[in-house]
Amino acid sequence: MITAIREVRRAKGLTLDEVAQRCTPPTTAQTIGRLETGTRTVSVGWLNRIAAALEVDASDLVRLPERPEIAVAAILDGNGAQAPRRAASVVPPRAAPGLVAVTVGGGIGDYRAGDAIWCERLGPDGYARALNRDVLVPRPAGRFLFGRLIGREGDKLHLLPLGAGARQQVVNDPPWIACAIRLIRAL
Repeated sequence: MITAIREVRRAKGLTLDEVAQRCTPPTTAQTIGRLETGTRTVSVGWLNRIAAALEVDASDLVRLPERPEIAVAAILDGNGAQAPRRAASVVPPRAAPGLVAVTVGGGIGDYRAGDAIWCERLGPDGYARALNRDVLVPRPAGRFLFGRLIGREGDKLHLLPLGAGARQQVVNDPPWIACAIRLIRAL
């Protein structure tokens, strides 16, 4: 099995030791290095442990022949664009079950017309994970509210809609919300 453990780890800016310590139970940097290089066989159990430590799906760590990758030509930071020190690639985003999308028809806040926002549906027990993130909230009669989740008091959610001068909105006990997790933007 060919894995992309090293590429994902580096893309997240983590060292071998940091990944090893994030594993449950913790392991050694040497073990992670052996799994990355293929010196040690990667079992499904190891794949799941490392995926959890990197906060990605296990499938993101496996290179499949039919899954296209895009070569990284440059790394951009505050000093400009530089060539990567080692060959690297990225995998295009892939939809997962439970996602919903919001398409942007006109620019508002940080979003531009033509953007697609992928959102993960959350039940009430997951609302805390969405604090200070943009969320889609269903309203009665097929309407929705989209804005930044700025607080929660009991069953009430406090949202700040996008755009200048928007007033805080309070929504009582929605059955679900969808937290923005990925922005797809054509340039």
